[in-house]
Amino acid sequence: MEFIDTHTHIYLKEFSEDIDTVMVAADKEGIKKIFLPAIDSSHIQEMLSLEKKYQGKCFMMMGLHPCSVKENVADELKIVEQYLKQRKFAAVGEIGLDFYWDKTFAKQQFEAFEQQMQWALDYGLSINIHTRNATQETIELVKPFAQKGLKGIFHCFGGSYETAKQIIDMNFLLGIGGVVTYLKAGLQDVLPKVGLDYLVLETDAPYLTPVPYRGKRNEPSYIKIIGHKIADILRCSIEDVAAITTSNAQKIYQC
Repeated sequence: MEFIDTHTHIYLKEFSEDIDTVMVAADKEGIKKIFLPAIDSSHIQEMLSLEKKYQGKCFMMMGLHPCSVKENVADELKIVEQYLKQRKFAAVGEIGLDFYWDKTFAKQQFEAFEQQMQWALDYGLSINIHTRNATQETIELVKPFAQKGLKGIFHCFGGSYETAKQIIDMNFLLGIGGVVTYLKAGLQDVLPKVGLDYLVLETDAPYLTPVPYRGKRNEPSYIKIIGHKIADILRCSIEDVAAITTSNAQKIYQC
């Protein structure tokens, strides 16, 4: 069986001491590809280094995270555009809207999101979406771009079936991570109505660690735990989960 971790931040300081061990563990569990979403310019060098060290295994995205949209948003977006002009990336991401902590730069978040979606269309890339306390606003912003052919993943999905249907009706996928193993997540009722054809797996490491490791650092090797939980919910085999979610991810990222 082969799995893909479609969203993980293993370039962060939480992995600086044991990244080789983390990668070996991932390989043993059949995680063949790992996709690295961008946050802002302060992490680009670490991402480049990791991609180079694990060439063919780690693949970078490029983008500006909504929580990094601040006073210097124009400068940050220039850096994103420069990199998109220089080379091919797996996707534009992670991008989107986040109104959980602060709405000070809400207007700039909307503008940055739209600009980066347009770049994704211009460069023939998919997008990886972060949305928190802004799901409906995010969907409405994505719709006109989806009508133009834009595709992507709603990362860390944990919403209702009604929300899921709006997303899959745009031909976007749902990124399912460790939250699916949480008792009160609600995904047990949603996923059977969606099915495997619109799902991809992710860890969002080092965050959102699945049960039974909740409270500890997350890592790509835990993808299999997420896959087993989805198999239980959908009453299918782990082999089917691996095959279909891997195929979905490869179609989106084209890597």
